[in-house]
Amino acid sequence: MAMLANRFRADNQEQGPVGPPVLRPMDCRPYNPGVPPPMKDSTLRLLNRDLDGGVVLPGDPDYDSARKLWNAMIDRRPAVIVRCLSDSDVARAIRFAADSGLEMAVRGGGHSVSGNSSCDDGLVVDLSLMRKVTIDPINRTAQVAGGALWADVDGAGAEAGLHTTGGVVSSTGVAGLTLGGGIGWLSRMYGHSCDNLTAARVVTASGDVMGASAGEDRDLLWGLKGGGGNFGVVTSFEFSLHPVTTVVGGWLKFPWELASAALRTFRDVMEGAPDQLSAAALLTTDPDLGPVAVIVPCYVGTAAEAEE
Repeated sequence: MAMLANRFRADNQEQGPVGPPVLRPMDCRPYNPGVPPPMKDSTLRLLNRDLDGGVVLPGDPDYDSARKLWNAMIDRRPAVIVRCLSDSDVARAIRFAADSGLEMAVRGGGHSVSGNSSCDDGLVVDLSLMRKVTIDPINRTAQVAGGALWADVDGAGAEAGLHTTGGVVSSTGVAGLTLGGGIGWLSRMYGHSCDNLTAARVVTASGDVMGASAGEDRDLLWGLKGGGGNFGVVTSFEFSLHPVTTVVGGWLKFPWELASAALRTFRDVMEGAPDQLSAAALLTTDPDLGPVAVIVPCYVGTAAEAEE
């Protein structure tokens, strides 16, 4: 992260004299797993009272469902889950974690395979209730809340025939995918998710709410679009949208003895494929066929166009 901050200073110096760099990594505090700092019930009640959302604690009826992640191999037990409904909730949760000395994790869609959206004995800033999506068909943009899934964006955009690059599956969270780059079925035509990010609202480590766009804190927007991580919690994204009304796709399964030939054909076809065609190849086990090679194509256009 220090290297990233240095990169910004170098870039700024090349462009002329500027003030201090605006991007600051979120504070990293020493943490002893399994030894959460003691918290008073009165302190937690004050936190809960000031939230638009609410607090979930161990022993609450909904604790297990609130801590559950997409990857069932991750079984972490946070000391506090703050279920946010607003930027101010996120800011209060961040300040509370800092003041209490708690490790903090941020949950968007909860799809993180590695389990980064939770922690043991710390505080989870849970954005999963913030899933509002607003489509502007005139300007071809989407305003997407930080806890939304790509299914939310796809469903809202379908009514206007407008979409942006999302994940290869709709259960992926918008925040994690975008801030990690974001490869999807539209990447060959329209770039990755981060390429289509035009603005964001961020709550920083100090609890301040900042905007990031071409006209407001351009450096922060650059950082969010692949420059690294830990600049803050993104509570809202703005994406550019593109006209997409019809796609053709599916799964093509090949028995193991044809796997080599299938993968060679996949390689040769994709080498000269038009941007409208994306595809993925994988080796897996089918419950009925056993080991198989799978090709998953997706063509942006009509079936007749795809056949050509």
